[in-house]
Amino acid sequence: MAINRIKTGGITDNTIQSGDLAPGTIASDRIAPGTIANDRLANNTITINGTSIALGASGEIVAGTDWQAVTVADGSTTVNTTAGAGYFLDTNAGVIEVFLPTSPTRGDTVILVDYAGTFATNNVIVNTGTTNLDSTTTREYKLTTNDTIAEFVYVDSTKGWITRINTTTGATPSGVFNEFGGYDTQGPFIAATGGTVTTSGDYKIHTFTGDGCFVVTNQGTPLGSTQVDYLVVAGGGGGSAGPSGGGAGGGGFRESHSVPVSGCYSASPLATPTGITLSATTYPVTVGGGGTAGAPGPANDGGRGSNSIFSTITSTGGGGGSVNGCSVNPATVPGGSGGGARYYQGVGGTGNTPPVSPPQGNPGGAGSACGVVGNYPAGGGGGATEAGVCGPNTGPNPSGRGGAGATTSISTSPTSYSGGGGGGYYAPVNAPGPGSPCGTGTPGAGSQNASANTGGGAGSSGPGGTGGSGGKGIVIIRYKFQ
Repeated sequence: MAINRIKTGGITDNTIQSGDLAPGTIASDRIAPGTIANDRLANNTITINGTSIALGASGEIVAGTDWQAVTVADGSTTVNTTAGAGYFLDTNAGVIEVFLPTSPTRGDTVILVDYAGTFATNNVIVNTGTTNLDSTTTREYKLTTNDTIAEFVYVDSTKGWITRINTTTGATPSGVFNEFGGYDTQGPFIAATGGTVTTSGDYKIHTFTGDGCFVVTNQGTPLGSTQVDYLVVAGGGGGSAGPSGGGAGGGGFRESHSVPVSGCYSASPLATPTGITLSATTYPVTVGGGGTAGAPGPANDGGRGSNSIFSTITSTGGGGGSVNGCSVNPATVPGGSGGGARYYQGVGGTGNTPPVSPPQGNPGGAGSACGVVGNYPAGGGGGATEAGVCGPNTGPNPSGRGGAGATTSISTSPTSYSGGGGGGYYAPVNAPGPGSPCGTGTPGAGSQNASANTGGGAGSSGPGGTGGSGGKGIVIIRYKFQ
């Protein structure tokens, strides 16, 4: 009798090969359920859209594109994509940077969709990491046309990702591809226009001596540059007119300096190490004017300087010189740096108003106390790094000098800004106080005007004279461009 059954006890483990079985000799009804483990099968998993699952296991595999929730930009939004997924991107409020998968395999697909129709207003930056895009080694690209639908499919290490891009009209958008048929790439460095532009090595310097616009056309990338450093100086105060009036305060002084952002140079001791990250948009620049000179007469305060503004940075105009009896005039005397007090007026104007950190200025110097006449000393205006000096009431210059300004080489040459003006005089009893030793360009003694675009406070006059005019401010922006 033929043997048609073999008991398992007669078979040594792992000895039967596929060639030992005649085709069709083992019917499915001869195999008890669960008697053959998955690890004994050559193909024991199934893969769909790059996702694998073991036979007999439970799980979820998306058949088609796995669409994600809408991503809304907040000004610094990034998205790390995964293969097989689709992303709705809302760039209404800012740019979004998208990172494609770092270790793709053939056939991996990522789809990006303009959810709000605003890719032209705020672009999507596509970052391919170390992987090519259509054989191109540039690693970052821009989607710049409204209603774009962009599909990225990975081929291999040579070709990298290839693209299929359409809009709702079905046309190839001119804003995605440039006129030479290539991709609209995102340069790694900041690019901008506005003001008077100079270069220093790898850094550009934009100088605004009047109002204008700083237009950022490319906000850069972390591999190049993403921030700018700044100097924002407000207009200095105007000097007072009348006997022994206080000198004017320097305009508010605010500066940033970080070597990675704008290179090596000597910044002021007031510089913060944190620059500003900008978007690809237009930033209005306001350069504050100097305060008006006190008009001839018995006693006229100098005018307060005007504010200078760039992005989130506002520097306050310098306080005018005071000549109003025993009280400080809050409309003119406080400021970035405060105006000095006249004789009989014991307190100068407050500086760093409103307060910021690091401080943008200092208070004005005091005059002689009310009721103390002596040589009629007046206080000097406050400066960026020093308070206005109180009138010493002795010597050839009884009135106080202006407080020292701040020196920075952000424009490549060391320049002083925001010094205070010297106190006035009471002829023939005393002489005017000297201006700040730095900050006005030339001393702000007597009724001398402060130098333009230094933010210096002006000096005050004597009886019947006219106070000096405050120095106009300045805005300087510096960044790495190559």
